[in-house]
Amino acid sequence: MNPTVESLRATFGTAIGRSLVARDGETAAVVSRDALRDVMRWLHDTPGQEYDYLVDITAVEYRDRERPLEVVYFLRALARRADLRIKVELDPAVELAVDSVVPIWAGANWLEREVYDLFGVTFRGHPDLRRILMWETYREGFPLRKDFPLRGRFSRAEQVRQALAANPEAHYSMEELSIAESYEDLPAEMKERLRKGERARIPYSE
Repeated sequence: MNPTVESLRATFGTAIGRSLVARDGETAAVVSRDALRDVMRWLHDTPGQEYDYLVDITAVEYRDRERPLEVVYFLRALARRADLRIKVELDPAVELAVDSVVPIWAGANWLEREVYDLFGVTFRGHPDLRRILMWETYREGFPLRKDFPLRGRFSRAEQVRQALAANPEAHYSMEELSIAESYEDLPAEMKERLRKGERARIPYSE
């Protein structure tokens, strides 16, 4: 068991729930939703803890009355080579929302947007919470939720119609939309490698 968990219990008391050690040896601890940001700030800033790298954020839906959906944070203290998973249990019937951790780890920005897009979890205080994989006008729901149909809720023709009507110019700059045109500016030898499907060698790589 990661000793950080006992330090968390001593600091935050009942806000720290059950903990377990996964098969890969990593420790996971459940944190109450209301205490999440304080716990994460403590893990990031406290000397001796210093979990300075947010590896990933994801979610798991169990369809279990005891724990319907969990948001899972993968943390790493680079200097100590220590890993820790923090879980927050949410009930879609009550409120599917947690505080954003972007103020602590800027890299959480896109990770939270992905969980929002695919699971419907709202991150309070996120600076730009919008879909990141599905288009903004997507209305079929959240693709990684258990109640999402395998083929979607709309026909393939309707999905195509919605995608074409999404008006990408409203969400992206013309520079972003025309990035493919930059191919013409590439050096001739690079174009030739791309045409042949060759991979360039990274300098100093084996």
